[in-house]
Amino acid sequence: MQIADNKVASFHYTLRDDAGEVLDSSEGGTPLAYLHGVGNIIPGLEAALVGKTNGDSLSVRVEPEEGYGPVRDELVQTVPMEAFSGVDNVAEGMRFEASTASGPVSVVVTKVAGEEVTVDGNHPLAGKVLNFEVEVVEVRDATEEEKAHGHVHDGSCGH
Repeated sequence: MQIADNKVASFHYTLRDDAGEVLDSSEGGTPLAYLHGVGNIIPGLEAALVGKTNGDSLSVRVEPEEGYGPVRDELVQTVPMEAFSGVDNVAEGMRFEASTASGPVSVVVTKVAGEEVTVDGNHPLAGKVLNFEVEVVEVRDATEEEKAHGHVHDGSCGH
């Protein structure tokens, strides 16, 4: 069976940046399972998996535009320290959920300077080229429930 829309595909992967540093991997763990054709994984990787079958291995280079997008300068802001009321010690690397007009956004603190805090709402992999090594483990038909809900049901989603 080939990977196509409304198929559930499971695969092992190792993700590296252009310097060869491992950013993420399923090695030694459970394969990643997703419902193909509904945007559950980044577009560049999903497109490369079309037509692949059990046992296929491939290397995929995903440019930022087909991954997590380019870095968007408007998502980097400097806010007053008072925006973090109730937090004792705001430090670089801390993650927060910010309320915006278009809904909640995950941000990371990138700089603390006196009473000003710089936060970045870009995805941590925005602007980066992503290099995947992939091995397809299984391809199966999605259930009607999975198609209706738009994701794989593996018992952990609470349905």
